[in-house]
Amino acid sequence: MSFTTKDHYFGRNLDLEVSYHEAVTVTPRNFPLTFRRLPPLDSHYAMVGMATSAADYPLYYDAVNEKGLGMAGLAFAGNADYKEEAKGRTNVTPFEFIPWVLGQFDSVDQVEEALADISLVNIPFSESFPLSPLHWIISDRERSLTVESVKEGLRVYVNPFGVLTNNPPFDVQQFTLNNYRNLSPYQPENTFAPELPLDLYSRGMGAIGLPGDLSSSSRFAKAVFTKANSVTGDSESESISQFFHILGSVEQQRGCVHVGDDDSFEITIYSSCCNTETGMYYYTTYENRQITAVDLHRENLEGDTLAVYPLVTGQQIFVQN
Repeated sequence: MSFTTKDHYFGRNLDLEVSYHEAVTVTPRNFPLTFRRLPPLDSHYAMVGMATSAADYPLYYDAVNEKGLGMAGLAFAGNADYKEEAKGRTNVTPFEFIPWVLGQFDSVDQVEEALADISLVNIPFSESFPLSPLHWIISDRERSLTVESVKEGLRVYVNPFGVLTNNPPFDVQQFTLNNYRNLSPYQPENTFAPELPLDLYSRGMGAIGLPGDLSSSSRFAKAVFTKANSVTGDSESESISQFFHILGSVEQQRGCVHVGDDDSFEITIYSSCCNTETGMYYYTTYENRQITAVDLHRENLEGDTLAVYPLVTGQQIFVQN
């Protein structure tokens, strides 16, 4: 999600049934970023985000670079279609896509231009880390894009909502919002039958019909509505608090979404919020509701090794008396 008050913020919920030992990871400017079919980036923009590290390579779920560009990959099962290598194209594997973008671009405009020549190719990281079916949101302070590699080719959409969930494809999700155009944060008038004595028996009736289930399509509609009608102050505290409240409106609770054949459930493993202008990366986890932060600019950004901070997952309770 992309969200702007005085500063610009970018983050997401990661909803899965299992953790892959993700950690807040800072990639400094001189950490060598290697690519399977492209020259390495030995020097690049620094970035901070959530990643699983494998063979000393940051497999980012979401990240923000030092120039304020943010990017996240979200599940897109059944629709993601990665291609064979194409001669004359910029062949990038999906697991390289986030570092490739954030390492060298500082705006959505630059990324949009570069995407004209890109192919997302079917090369896994390893046998232990096959490719995940994903689509991506890329945002700066001014605008957002959604990128989808589907059977028909690479699709790049302007995303005016700054929100992305999972299936269906973005153009379908965008069209479906037309079904909710009558919803409002204000109490409704009786247009059903003005002559009938119909009561406003509760607050919030202007949003009756807003999806409340846990499907990705419904979560998209609810997140867009919540963000679009969100009112917050400009301070850092107010901004990040509101950001996490918006994400909280579509989080997954253990037990509500059963997956697999055993007793496994999809949950919101973590929620993140990065101030893209200061490089402060905030997160909460399913068990730990206290906000924890890692500051990009407190690291040695001229270094050549990853800085990795394991998540604080245990519940942190402040006892006041």
